[in-house]
Amino acid sequence: MAQEQQSLTELRGVGPYIEKLILGWLQDPPRIPQPQDIRRGFFSWPQAQQIMERDPGWRKKARGDLQMHTEWSDGSGSVRSMAESGLARGYEYIAITDHGKRLKIAGGINERELEEQGREIEEVNGELSGKGFKVLRSIELNLDTEGHGDMEAEALAKLDLVLGAFHFSLRRREDQTERYLAALRNPHLHILGHPQGRIYNYRQGLKADWERVFNEAAKLGKAMEIDCYPDRQDLSIDLIKLAARAGVMLSLGTDSHHPWQLEFMDLGLAAALAGGVRQERILNFKTADELMEWSDAFRRTGKRGFRSQRRVKERRKYYETATHDKANKRRQAATASAKEAGA
Repeated sequence: MAQEQQSLTELRGVGPYIEKLILGWLQDPPRIPQPQDIRRGFFSWPQAQQIMERDPGWRKKARGDLQMHTEWSDGSGSVRSMAESGLARGYEYIAITDHGKRLKIAGGINERELEEQGREIEEVNGELSGKGFKVLRSIELNLDTEGHGDMEAEALAKLDLVLGAFHFSLRRREDQTERYLAALRNPHLHILGHPQGRIYNYRQGLKADWERVFNEAAKLGKAMEIDCYPDRQDLSIDLIKLAARAGVMLSLGTDSHHPWQLEFMDLGLAAALAGGVRQERILNFKTADELMEWSDAFRRTGKRGFRSQRRVKERRKYYETATHDKANKRRQAATASAKEAGA
């Protein structure tokens, strides 16, 4: 409008004074300060769209969305409405990940309710069976600081996927590497959700030796999530690049709480593209059958790789005792040898 010499007062809410300010900014743009750390590393919607323009086919490679919530917990849409939104986007599947029972503030569901939800999902899948679409049974498991979840193993074994995330003690400033390693070693976990726990202008998230965390995830074959919700965008772009170099599987989930929010997928897709993630490392680019093959691989390997904090402490005590005993034996041998030499 300014270039065409139109008055900006034609815009709603713009009077002569505001028009003068805007024209002054256009002629002499003000310096844009660097954002604070708590606001840094987040894409705006236009930035995400510009990144996506680098690869016009990138968006079409996404076959599904692996985190969303329904009215069973703190969402506002039904299982059916979320499924219809996924269908409208051309997806083959979505995963319903309502909160586990310990997160009461978000209406977390218990094992009985999870079973009831499973029956509803089965009904929806029956209705949509002819459309090449499937609703996957999942959950957002609440993980404690030792990597344990809040749902019984028998209930989790019936799910297609298990996503877990930290929801407590998210403002600790000391290193949390061991916490992440314990979570990844949980035998029921497939995907570690919004790993940093950061929220735009609210919380910076946890600190860890991320190279070590990603290497452990890659070794165990577990996936780390890129949460696409606008004020989360978690993992951050710098950690996505680090995860890509480590060869970690990445999962994209919009964390939607309403059907229209599935469009947030673009933020995660843009982050993965900007972070140099290879397409074979993105779970959402797999077909439903391929995704289930990946999921079932963990069920076949059982509890390999899982060590609770109790087991870690027991093993540490064992090695400390063994090391102490060996040191004593070496000292005794050295003392005896010295005596013999003196004699």
